Amino acid sequence: MSLRSLSILSPLALVIASCGSPAIGDSPITTAEADETTALTIAEVARFDAPWAMAFIPDTPLALVTEKKGRLLLWQDGGEVREVAGVPHVDHGGQGGLGDVVLSPTFRDDGLIFLSWAEAGAGDTRGAAVGKARLVLDGAPRLEGLEVIWRQNPKVTGRGHYSHRLAFSPDGKSLYIASGDRQKMTPAQDPASDLGKIFRMAADGSSKVEQVSLGHRNILGLGFDAQGRLWDLEHGPAGGDELNLVKPGANYGWPVVSQGDHYNGTPIPRHETRPDFAAPAISWNPVIAPGGMIFYQGDLFRGWRGQAIIAGLVSQGLVRVAIDGERAREVARHDLQNRIRAIAEREDGSIWVLEDGDNARLLKLTPSPN
Repeated sequence: MSLRSLSILSPLALVIASCGSPAIGDSPITTAEADETTALTIAEVARFDAPWAMAFIPDTPLALVTEKKGRLLLWQDGGEVREVAGVPHVDHGGQGGLGDVVLSPTFRDDGLIFLSWAEAGAGDTRGAAVGKARLVLDGAPRLEGLEVIWRQNPKVTGRGHYSHRLAFSPDGKSLYIASGDRQKMTPAQDPASDLGKIFRMAADGSSKVEQVSLGHRNILGLGFDAQGRLWDLEHGPAGGDELNLVKPGANYGWPVVSQGDHYNGTPIPRHETRPDFAAPAISWNPVIAPGGMIFYQGDLFRGWRGQAIIAGLVSQGLVRVAIDGERAREVARHDLQNRIRAIAEREDGSIWVLEDGDNARLLKLTPSPN
């Protein structure tokens, strides 16, 4: 394990870092907000090969980590890493592979976990899938009774924008599934297609899937705030990453409107031109390229409770966002000097992040002593 301290950007640097084209929901960063924590202590605890998500197992020194190439790993405090058997075969390539991992609200009673992954279809097609299984820790760790509970329909060509992020509702009754547009764009506006949507089903995966919202692009963050409201975090095209308050039946406009433009330079009408679509609570231009997010619940980081803490790929660190009603505003950035793929909070309030790519570090973040 290695330790180092990293000071956050100065208030002036924070303002500069968040500059760019005006973004919906933007507001100035105050010195008080920027100075809530002066430094982070960073401990490297393990390394993984192209990790995508992680989940801590409560009341244990264990965590589950997914790797895109198809391995589910069980990490233990002290550094031991064991592979979990019984994982589904994944279609690895591009943005596809093994994706999210979350524990069932009933995990302490039944050991159920939920996984998402990319699976091959007929011909050169593929799509996202979600399954549930029982995690067995007696002896060699393994999954038992794996059952697929949702498949993205239709399967299409390409290996991008699966999204397949998972989140349970605070009451433990519902599982929410993010389904990306698979870089096909127009199906996001088609109610008959799964692409570019958010879905809901019973937490045990037993009920029919219901569509919650449409008009999404590539959702990499999905989570509930302290008020029990669902938010999604998605990649824009060339500009226009966005954080959205998800409301049932709402249409978020992709690809008709965006705060960014197409990669070839073709402009896309902005949200203000179509008030019939739901506008983001905040958007970023230049992009941050989110890898995931949490809503911080602990007390270890003074003043962070209730904020969205975003893992940034292009921004190479953490982006902190305060929620003000149905709007949001960036309050600070923490430079970690590498692309950050995933973020999780442990029971003690510490924040853990996974870097992106091969030989990626698992880092534990705590406040540095004053």
